[in-house]
Amino acid sequence: MDLTTKALRYYERVGLLPPPARTESGYRDYPGTVLDRLRFIRAAQSAGLTLGEIKGVIDFREQGSPPCSHVLALIEGRAADLDRRIAELKQLREELHKLARRGHTLSPEDCRPDLICHILNPSAQTTQKPERGPYAGRRARPHQRAHGAGASGARRSGER
Repeated sequence: MDLTTKALRYYERVGLLPPPARTESGYRDYPGTVLDRLRFIRAAQSAGLTLGEIKGVIDFREQGSPPCSHVLALIEGRAADLDRRIAELKQLREELHKLARRGHTLSPEDCRPDLICHILNPSAQTTQKPERGPYAGRRARPHQRAHGAGASGARRSGER
C-alpha cells in the first residue's frame, strides 16, 4: 500500500486508525488489520466520501453496528450531489457557448471602455445587423473583423 508516514500519522490523529502499539525503541507497530482498514479508507475516498464521513462509518462499525445503511445513504447523497453539479456544469457550458456566439458577432472596436468587455456585459447593446451574402455566418479573421481588411490582409500601421 502506497501511503506516506505523514498520512498514517494524520489518520491516527483524526481517529481513522487506532493508535498502534510501540516497539521498545518507540517505533509504531501496526497490526495486520490496519491494511484492511487502509484499503477501506482508500475505497471510501474513491467513492467520494470525506474523511469525516469515513470516520463516521468506522464509528458505526466500532459500536458493533453494520454501517451499510449509513454508507448507502452517503453514496446516494454523493450521487445526487454529482447529478446536481453535472446539471450546473452543463448549464454553464451552454452559457459559455452563448457568450462565444455573441462574441463572434461583436466587433472589438465597438467595445466601450466603461463596459470593460461587451461580450460579458449584459447591458451592452449590440447594433450589429445580421450578416448577408455568400460568407454570412463564417468567422472573420481577427484583423478582418477588427479593421475591415480585405483579402490582401492589409493592416494599419503599428499593428502586428
